[in-house]
Order: sequence, then structure tokens, then C-alpha cells
Amino acid sequence: MTGPDAVDVLVVGAGLAGLHTATLLARRGHQVLVAERRTTLTGAIRTTGIFVRKTLDDFPLPEDCLGPPIRRVVLYPPSLQRPVTLDSARDEYRVGDMAGLYLAAARTAVDAGVRLALGTRYLGRADDGVRLAGPEGPVRVRARFLVGADGARSRVARDLGLDRNRQLLVGAEEVFPVSPGAGPPAFHCVLDPSLAPGYLAWVVDDGEHAHVGVAGYPDRFPGGMRAALTRFRAAAPGLDRIDRVGEVERRGGPIPVGGLLRRIGCAEGLLVGDAAGAVSPLTAGGLDPCLRLSEHAADVLSDALQAGRPDPLDHYDGAALRTSFRGRLLLRQGLAQVRTPAMAAAGLAVLRTPVGRAAARRVLFGDRSFPTPH
Repeated sequence: MTGPDAVDVLVVGAGLAGLHTATLLARRGHQVLVAERRTTLTGAIRTTGIFVRKTLDDFPLPEDCLGPPIRRVVLYPPSLQRPVTLDSARDEYRVGDMAGLYLAAARTAVDAGVRLALGTRYLGRADDGVRLAGPEGPVRVRARFLVGADGARSRVARDLGLDRNRQLLVGAEEVFPVSPGAGPPAFHCVLDPSLAPGYLAWVVDDGEHAHVGVAGYPDRFPGGMRAALTRFRAAAPGLDRIDRVGEVERRGGPIPVGGLLRRIGCAEGLLVGDAAGAVSPLTAGGLDPCLRLSEHAADVLSDALQAGRPDPLDHYDGAALRTSFRGRLLLRQGLAQVRTPAMAAAGLAVLRTPVGRAAARRVLFGDRSFPTPH
């Protein structure tokens, strides 16, 4: 075992949350190492990559990595009959080319001075430092602080004694090219617990690609998640333009929906992104929360490094931020109770009323984002 190497911050995981945190810290003059178990950032992508308007307004994402804007959302009952169509006057969503975005974020991080170690697995903490397994064998790293950006089932969270995600959905998605066709880009959502128990099945068609997916509670899929995806793909709305010969990729993975965890930081480090539960409990959207929480994480870590003591990490308080998610947590509980097609159809009937449409528009087209820490 080589080492020990010494850095200010070791970030485990090179997703958007980890890379953004690392970049911000490096720009403030701190020594940062990012360890990523994948050998390439373009493989094993787990997210649909849907960016909401608030994120697009506030973060400088590369334009060439974003698909055409989407203004239409169509909500379907299990029968797929009489959907509720909602149109916005603004560009509400864009689907990111996540492989391109990861590569761009990695280049930005490296340009800022971050050391990026691909093909490097996190093995755990020990008295002589953090143990990693790199391409050339085991290594040790001494880090003043450890950041868990290692996903919904974070090992760093376990080793730091922090909270861990307990409420998880699991999702699967296939991405296809589409041929040009009539109609605007649209986000099709199907509420059908026989396909997506506790969540949705979806087709996101931005005119360039169609993302076809299902997600739900893993123990409630009749016949399994992959079987549900196959059934949905055979009857999903808006798929007549799919180039079925030219499939792009398959994606899948766990999605934390229990809300931001209460204990996400301690004197030795903190959690960001999915590891911290920074995902909307209702929509399961995590890209906006991951970027915003990463900025807060970089602030407190930089303050702690400059002060030479961990006290500033006391302000990294998930319990305080969690209060802003109360409404979405209640809605998540309600969605989890939709267990039959009849219940789903009744819920869609409510959305056809003026009050229901207004509520849906607030959720889908609203200006809310991850809460700003005080």
C-alpha cells in the first residue's frame, strides 16, 4: 500500500454533486482529490438528466450538452385515455446529455486544480487515513475532510456515522433517437401502479431523443421492474417516432425519496447529492438539489479549512433544511398509497378540475428550488 498522500478534501464520487463541490473548493485554493470507481465518466449513467428552468437560469451548463426546451407536460391515467395536458409560456425543462455534462464538469474541475482519480474505489476509513484501491493497487490518503458524493447507498455515510437513505425507489430507462415529427417536445407521465408502483412511468421526447422509463418501490413491481419497462414500452404514448434499431443506452439505479437526511455532516466530513437525500420526495428530481447543496457544502468546508477547525460544519444541518420539504413529503406519502389503477384514475380525474390543474401547474412549472441555507 502506497502513501499516505495528503489533501485538504477527499471527495468520493465524480457525479455532478462531487465535481461541483470539488471545483468550488479548488477555486478557493484548497487541495482536492476526487476518487471515482468508474474508469470512464460516460458509463453507468443513472439519471434521466432532466433540468428544470430554475437550474437552467442559475447554473452555467454547457449549451451543447442540453436538448431542446420542453414546455408541455401530459399526464395520463392507466387507460391512457383523456390525458391532462399542461402547457407553459416558458421553457420549463431540458434534457441533458449526461455523459457530455460529466466530461465538461470534470474538465472544469481539473482546470480549477482538482486531482481526479478514475478507476479508484473507496475502501473505507482507517487510523492511517482513507483507503482507496486504484488502478495500480491500494493507496492511502490523509484528508482533513471526507465528502460522500457516492450515491444513494453511500458507504461514506456509513463510515462517518451519518444518516443513510432508507426510502428508495428504483428506476430503469431506455433512450432512443427519434425521427422528426409533428407536435412540440413533451414530457409524458403515466400514473399506473401496475407499471410504476408509487411513482410514474414516463416518456420524455424533446424532438431529438425519447427517454422511456419506469420507477417505483422495488418490492411492489409485479413481475419485476424490467418486465414493467417492457410492457410500458409496448404501449407508451408518443413512441411512434422511435428509431427502435438505433437504441442509445440503458440506464437505471436507486432513487432516494425520503427527503433530505437530517444528519449529513460531522467533524470529519459531510454528504452531498443523492448520498445526502438531496432529491425531491415528490418528483424524484435531484439535479437541482445536488448543485445547490454542493455550493453550501463548499462554503462550510472552505470556512472550516480556513479556520483550522471543524466548527463551521455545524451549520451543515439537514434537519433545518428538511423543514422546507414538508409538503412534498406529505405528497410522497400520498403517491405511495396509490396502489390500484382505479385509485390512479381517480387522482387524474381530480387533476382535470380547475383546482387540480392549478395545483399540478404549481408543482410542474413552479419557481421553487432547493432551499437556501441560512
